[in-house]
Amino acid sequence: MTKDAARRQKGERSYPVLARRDVEALIAEGRSIIILDHYVLKVDTWLNYHPGGDKAIMHMVGRDATDEINSLHSFEARRMMGRYRIGTIEGSWKNFLPPIQGGQFRPATVQECPGLGPLATDAAATAPLSVASASASSRSPSPVFDDAPRYRKPALRTSSASLSSVSSNDAAEEPSDGMAHLDSLTRKEIRLDLDRYPSLDQTTQAFIVKKYRLLHERVKAEGLFNCNYSAYAIECVRYATLFGLMLVFLQWGWYASSGFCLGAFWHQLVFTAHDAGHMGITHSFQGDTLIGIIIADFLGGLSIGWWKRSHNVHHIVTNSPEHDPDIEHMPFFAVSHRLLGSLRSTYYDKIMEFDAAARFFISFQHYSYYFILLFGRFNLYRLSWMYIILGQGPRKGPAWWHRYAELAGNVFFWYWFGYGIVYKSIDTNWHRFVFVMVSHMVTAPLHVQITLSHFAMSTADLGVNESFPQKMLRTTMDVDCPQWLDFFHGGLQFQAIHHLYPRLPRHNLRRTQKLVQEFCNEVGIPYALYGFVDGNKEVIGRLADVSRQAAILAKCQSVITGGGQNALHTHHS
Repeated sequence: MTKDAARRQKGERSYPVLARRDVEALIAEGRSIIILDHYVLKVDTWLNYHPGGDKAIMHMVGRDATDEINSLHSFEARRMMGRYRIGTIEGSWKNFLPPIQGGQFRPATVQECPGLGPLATDAAATAPLSVASASASSRSPSPVFDDAPRYRKPALRTSSASLSSVSSNDAAEEPSDGMAHLDSLTRKEIRLDLDRYPSLDQTTQAFIVKKYRLLHERVKAEGLFNCNYSAYAIECVRYATLFGLMLVFLQWGWYASSGFCLGAFWHQLVFTAHDAGHMGITHSFQGDTLIGIIIADFLGGLSIGWWKRSHNVHHIVTNSPEHDPDIEHMPFFAVSHRLLGSLRSTYYDKIMEFDAAARFFISFQHYSYYFILLFGRFNLYRLSWMYIILGQGPRKGPAWWHRYAELAGNVFFWYWFGYGIVYKSIDTNWHRFVFVMVSHMVTAPLHVQITLSHFAMSTADLGVNESFPQKMLRTTMDVDCPQWLDFFHGGLQFQAIHHLYPRLPRHNLRRTQKLVQEFCNEVGIPYALYGFVDGNKEVIGRLADVSRQAAILAKCQSVITGGGQNALHTHHS
């Protein structure tokens, strides 16, 4: 029995088969086409309604997004996506490079559309490219879909002298062209990853995907997606204790101690906001969003909507210098030599200039890393207000009310914190300064934890054939710590596991670790697990390595701009 016949027998709608060329032509027209479970979805009208932001979808255009969607969305969400189906595919799908990442697509030709004459640009004229295209007109958006053995990977290649030693040799060979030097480093980084990770051929990657999906079923069968609400009861006691101590010390005039408790309160709250942002608490989109807004906006002064928009992209294009906002921190940090080439960020839609300021800060970034992270929370305020004021989130659909709730939440935060505590409850400007700085600097370990799991990992682009699980494990590390310290790390120490299963409640991540390790051993993917101190060493080593590349690049550029091109030409002659 064919698939179409089986679907008809079940009473399901039958869809025509779309060839790869059909999909390419639709994308060339500007359509947003993704593949989900062998169905072709046209999601144009959902872009502006998607609670997780439009750019998360744009990075999946032309790709089989099955694993990414399944990891980030609930069953109800995936079921709602069915109303965007316009066709099916046969066999395995070979991914396109999405347009947002520079992919080029050929429009349909007259020969491919017999009887049409010159191909028109509107949807009606292009529809006869296939039978399914006739039903590809835009639809209105749908409602929200919204103690194990330890395996340690050898030291990362960037923190050792591998790229550094190679780069110094390259600098001697190619002193006249800094960009050629950076390109050479990029090729070497790709080769190192190709040597260390499973082959990108279709058979190998299909095997990895198959095992990953079987692991997902095992995780689900063992109840690890079920939230441990008793653990949150303990969390709430901790939050209340820290906030109460803040008020007591404030009343006593112990402003540094009071600020410390408030900072610890914020530090702990972020972990639950992170859970809510991934629908890991109630598993309800609106329910968890409400929890996230209360915690992030009303109590923390940050935007959960901004975080979702940024974080969803991070989960899809992890550690990509051009696309992942979580590693785009120019001019203060560059975690990849590629950022020294003034890349364009597709998330911020601007050039990340390697200008004079970047050259200055990056030259000593391995020394300034911890100091700059002390002020990380102030930058989050800026990003949150930009998101709310500029209306970067959806204004219609199931998330229409989020912007207004977040605006109210942030106003409320600055009333109770800025006016009620800092202005009214503290007597002098110096004490206000101490309270604000201590409360904000205490949250620095959170920023270290977030960057720790990615800064030292690969930023190489291995192309569209790499499977979702391999990419996540190649670009993310876990941090080994004793179980009694889990409250301090808040689940963020299990980033590799979290990236494989973002909706998994954080209190179950440790139990899932053994299953993921077994999966890695079976498919041959190295599992990066470091102690907290060793992980920090890896990050500092990566920052120092990129700083050295920046010095080499600057030397090459100074030779060229200093009028030394003729001398260099003579040298090469």
